[in-house]
Amino acid sequence: MDLELTNKIGIVSGASQGIGAGIARHLAGEGCRLVLAARSAENLAERVAEVKDLGGTAIAYPADLRQPAAPAGVVAAALAEFGQLDFIVGSAGAPQLGDFLDLSDAVWQDNFDLKFFGHLRLIRAAWPALSAAQGTVVLISGLSGRSPTPESLVGGAVNGALHNLTKGLAIKGIKDGIRVNAINPGTIRTGRHEARIARLAEETGKSAADIESDMLEKGGITRIGEPDDIAAMVSLILSPRGSLLSGSIIDMDGAKTKTI
Repeated sequence: MDLELTNKIGIVSGASQGIGAGIARHLAGEGCRLVLAARSAENLAERVAEVKDLGGTAIAYPADLRQPAAPAGVVAAALAEFGQLDFIVGSAGAPQLGDFLDLSDAVWQDNFDLKFFGHLRLIRAAWPALSAAQGTVVLISGLSGRSPTPESLVGGAVNGALHNLTKGLAIKGIKDGIRVNAINPGTIRTGRHEARIARLAEETGKSAADIESDMLEKGGITRIGEPDDIAAMVSLILSPRGSLLSGSIIDMDGAKTKTI
């Protein structure tokens, strides 16, 4: 299926690993030209090489989006390199889990600085260019924004704020010609997931396969997701085939979310 994304220009944050890296590879395969942003210059260089191996075009922009000036720098680099900006995919940030009483103010602030304020500033800096291109924003949020748990209160607060931002900017985008959506990934097979499996295997003596089977049963989910599952949805949203989607918050979690 041709999604008509060839030569579309976009920024992918959090592109050095995990879901963000999967999105970068997938969009490269669709013919997009990309600015890949993350803190690790070394990992970004590897992603740029992967994109080139796929026949795509990408530049790396190592940046810490927690720094107030960094998001505008990413946008400026994209416009300087490519001359326009068609989309942003915000995938940076993995909120910290932990007991409410153990999480300091600094932990809360750090998580908001990266995943919420970093993307807010990125979108704000890019808004005029996105409006000129009739562009699209996709935020990779999280299920805890819908269904908080005691150990995921930081993520719940940050993701809930992203959901609010998604809805509000989608309304603004009607006038300015910009679509804004969010995706809530479920359990996805990333490096973070694999590390958790390895830790549980060491603690319990069970095999990785048995631990994942337990996850499916206890979570009531259909399967463990892959980064490419999320990337495929991102591509659809960015394409003309997804043009009716705006203000949507899409759960891609194998039925993990049980609430309405």
